[in-house]
Formats: sequence, structure tokens, C-alpha cells
Amino acid sequence: MTDEGKYCTICGGAVPAGPEIRKVLVDGKATGIDRLDRIIEDVIALDLEREDEIRAALLERVKAFNYVPTKKTDAYAEALMAEYRTASGGRR
Repeated sequence: MTDEGKYCTICGGAVPAGPEIRKVLVDGKATGIDRLDRIIEDVIALDLEREDEIRAALLERVKAFNYVPTKKTDAYAEALMAEYRTASGGRR
């Protein structure tokens, strides 16, 4: 029997793993997010000032590469903003 990889016990999708996957706490659970470092760099470069614009930009880009459950959108936004603040030196 061949190894078919690891699958999420919640959504059934493949568990992301690789050099561009970074784990962050989303709603208290370690969650792998693909291309997070690049996404944060791109959003920082936009030089947005309002938090709602930053959150929207982060979520839009994260959703392009990752599954974000609708019920967890706010939790993802909070986790992404925490990572953004760290990476941007505390801006917004």
C-alpha cells in the first residue's frame, strides 16, 4: 500500500507541507498557511493604513492559496493581523 499523504480530519483536504508553509495559531490551533511570508510582504508593500483594508488584503491573498472555512474567517483575520503586525514592526 502506498503512502497517499496526510489529510485534514476536518475538511478532508491534503495537509499542506513544504518550504513555503508556515504554521500560525488560528483559533488556538496550529494551522499551515501556504506562502504567508510572501503574502505579508506584498501587503506591507501596499502601505495600507486602515486595519479593515489590511485584513481584507491579507484574507484575499491567503484564500488564493489556502482553504479558509467561512465560519473561521474572523479567526483567520485575527491570526493574519498578528503576523502582519510582527512582520511590519507593529504597524496597524
